[in-house]
Amino acid sequence: MSHLAVNLSMIFTEVPLIERFALAHAHGFQHVEIQFPYELDVIDIRTQLEQHNLSLCLINVPAGDLMQGGNGLAGVPGREIEFHQALEQAIRYATALDVPRVNILAGKQPLDADLLPCLNTLASNLKLACHLLTEQGIEPVFEMINGTDMPRFLVQNIAQAQEMLEAINHPALKMQYDCYHMAMMGEDVLAGLQENIDQIGHIQFADCPDRHEPDTGNIPYKQIFDWLQQSDYRGLIAAEYRPKIQSDQSFAWKKKYFSNDVNT
Repeated sequence: MSHLAVNLSMIFTEVPLIERFALAHAHGFQHVEIQFPYELDVIDIRTQLEQHNLSLCLINVPAGDLMQGGNGLAGVPGREIEFHQALEQAIRYATALDVPRVNILAGKQPLDADLLPCLNTLASNLKLACHLLTEQGIEPVFEMINGTDMPRFLVQNIAQAQEMLEAINHPALKMQYDCYHMAMMGEDVLAGLQENIDQIGHIQFADCPDRHEPDTGNIPYKQIFDWLQQSDYRGLIAAEYRPKIQSDQSFAWKKKYFSNDVNT
């Protein structure tokens, strides 16, 4: 059975990031992920992880202006140097904090750019990431993000991710599979997992369409979690949702679906 993780960038946001580690521990999690941990010093993060017996299982490479509505870095021609610098920063954090896996966000196709040069830039940057991350024993993953929440995102669905994996052809590179984004794209979430599990390095979940906790939308999480617990998948399954209610009251799904998992 895979272990559970909680995303500290989206959950427990009632308090500052530095205080969320303690809340994760209090709710029985042993693994946390942070989208962009760079607002905190490495020493402060390590102190929190050690104090609360947590592992940091995933971070993202800095994505430039992507989260502020810009195009990001990885798939934008002309921003290769910035991407390389961002990758080096992610590697410094990951190596200092024993993070086993780093996610590369593809970014958007700029309005004034053709698609093919963007995809070629993304492929080149992913190859660089694979080389530099695996040198440090870190697994690279990249994520499909739906085109409603993030229009013009370069990798939106499973087929596009499969094409990119084939183009990169690096044994360490895996998909980061976010159930919410796949549901938003109209994918069969469970079938997508079943058919691609060997190419998936990390799983995240939120319900659809409002990205709240499981059982608040239309994704069949009982079937999904049942299958994952019976599968050979050994990666992490991370709660990455926007709580519909107070964060510390949003974990009914954990008791309901993972009550027998003593190593969450």
